[in-house]
Amino acid sequence: MFDVVTGGAGFIGSHLVDSLVSQGKQVVVIDSLVAGKKATIAGHISSGKVRLVEKDLLKDGWQDSLNGAARVWHLAADPDVRQSAMTPDPTFNNNIVATYRVLEAMRLQNVPELVFTSTSTVYGNAMIIPTPENYAPFEPVSVYGASKLACEAIISAYCHSFGMKSWQFRFANIIGARSGHGVITDFVRKLRENPGELEILGDGKQTKSYLEIHECVDCMHFAIAHSREPVNIFNIGSEDWIDVKTLADIVVEEMQLKGVNYRFTGGALGWVGDVPKMQLGIDRLKALGWKPQKGSRESIRIAARAAVHGE
Repeated sequence: MFDVVTGGAGFIGSHLVDSLVSQGKQVVVIDSLVAGKKATIAGHISSGKVRLVEKDLLKDGWQDSLNGAARVWHLAADPDVRQSAMTPDPTFNNNIVATYRVLEAMRLQNVPELVFTSTSTVYGNAMIIPTPENYAPFEPVSVYGASKLACEAIISAYCHSFGMKSWQFRFANIIGARSGHGVITDFVRKLRENPGELEILGDGKQTKSYLEIHECVDCMHFAIAHSREPVNIFNIGSEDWIDVKTLADIVVEEMQLKGVNYRFTGGALGWVGDVPKMQLGIDRLKALGWKPQKGSRESIRIAARAAVHGE
């Protein structure tokens, strides 16, 4: 038996693969390598612990690689919230259609378990913060958030219709080494181009929760080990939040810069589909016995240090 990880050469996926290999598991990674990097899992491929299937989930030729799998970790997705407001087709296809194709392949190959990485953006601009998993109504404000919510619904239907089990994790902002996008990466890039000025989208008061990648991966394993319903839904995040201006201060400190002028583009939203205030309630996880060891500030500093040093 082995595990399958779609998007396993990406940011979160490669860290997940590291953890699975460390547990002694054989892993099949399905990744088109459009966003993922083979280098992140090259050592595992060389060791024979990981087999890479370089395929696009929207095309064929990968489905048979699920035959005999114990579990699929479906991480492959288009994660660009901002771009989804300008060109929604890639988000719709790479998230909703690809997820349906993974579920169909699982059904035909009799794979019993799915782990899916969802997002805090399914809640939209929630009126209750920290936001619990049973919050309603769901009202996503981005195509990305809507696509993940649609995926959750079809996964639930497959579990109840075909006897599968799933774990669906709604992430806060997951950050750390190997991340190729997001606010920290953007700030580091901008400051390298112009160390004297940093453009900050919006008013800098957007306040959100951040969690370091290793804590996120550990949390997923913990939740799976301690829950066995047909459909298991958990928020994953830290128990605090931090505003974007303070985040920028940490990045500037890690880059050892002085006298940086902040230029705000203005408005409460950084972009169309932005959620200016987000913190997830993690009471379900805490009831199982898990709580994060790092807060947003420490997670941001670790991630900023990794971005500065090219990790």
